[in-house]
Amino acid sequence: MLIALIVAALVLLAPLVARPSLTIRRAGRVFAFVVIVIVPVGAGLAGLNEHMERSKTVAFCTSCHVMERYGRSLQVDDVDHVPAKHFQYNRVPRETACFACHTDYTLYGDYNAKLRGLRHVWVQYIGHIPSKIALYTPYNNRECLHCHDGARSFVESVTHRSEPGRMDAIHANRVSCLGSGCHQVVHTVDKLDGLAMWPKENK
Repeated sequence: MLIALIVAALVLLAPLVARPSLTIRRAGRVFAFVVIVIVPVGAGLAGLNEHMERSKTVAFCTSCHVMERYGRSLQVDDVDHVPAKHFQYNRVPRETACFACHTDYTLYGDYNAKLRGLRHVWVQYIGHIPSKIALYTPYNNRECLHCHDGARSFVESVTHRSEPGRMDAIHANRVSCLGSGCHQVVHTVDKLDGLAMWPKENK
């Protein structure tokens, strides 16, 4: 659709370039306004929407060199690795696995997250990429609960029911899903070279 809009804009612009005198009459001015303002704005909005959808994909997230190893960590052949397990068992959509678990991050979060996303673009192309990257804030249980809350495996888990009030603490983010000795193995990018990968032919 985006390509069609761009082609349409160029085709419609041609008569105005060839015969500027068309704008002398009112109908010509309306036509010029549509061609010069309305169609390009429509094409721009369509392009923005297409880019936003594409930027939710794993391919886009891992297109930056610093994120390549995070993409590889989705292939670790070990069910203790939380991102790999979710990716390999289709617990998240494979095409948008990064976005599924980091919905509050960069361009998809709040105002501050959007500013950080713009900073990432600046660092990628102009600034200095740090040797080690980390989340700005601790990972929020909300990102786990929007899929797992209410699931039988979550509700009936012996660990989640091991002490009174534990489920409430998990829901209130007082007990971290990732930092409480339960699901702490995430993107172990510094240890990938010694790990088996799935599927096996990717080794």
